[in-house]
Amino acid sequence: MLWLKAFHVVFVVTWFAGLFYLPRLFVYHAATTDAPGLKRFVVMERRLFLIMSLGALVAILFGLAMIVAAPIYLTQGWLRAKLLLVAALVGYHAWCYRLMLAFRRGDGRHTQRWYRLFNEVPALLLIAIVVLAVVKP
Repeated sequence: MLWLKAFHVVFVVTWFAGLFYLPRLFVYHAATTDAPGLKRFVVMERRLFLIMSLGALVAILFGLAMIVAAPIYLTQGWLRAKLLLVAALVGYHAWCYRLMLAFRRGDGRHTQRWYRLFNEVPALLLIAIVVLAVVKP
């Protein structure tokens, strides 16, 4: 079980690194007007999204493996709350994908300020998820 947990944490860190950086790229992308810069951001966003998606997939698989190894935890409220927040995180991840596609089409409709605020969401989810996983209230 400890090996599953260790690798779960490694891939959660990978996922969150992408979730913190991709919206920051959106901020810079929204501020860019020159064609080479716009193309550069499209490539950077696509590559980062691939890496963070792999991190998300493997983190979720290791998390599910831990649940299979100890299904008794599903009876505890903290884990159900954590899983609900992870579902919200998956939704945020999907939202990032939609925003990335909009930028790729040249249709980034939001302001830099909006992307800066959007960039704070994963930090709030991270705090809540870690507190639930460690404190188990």
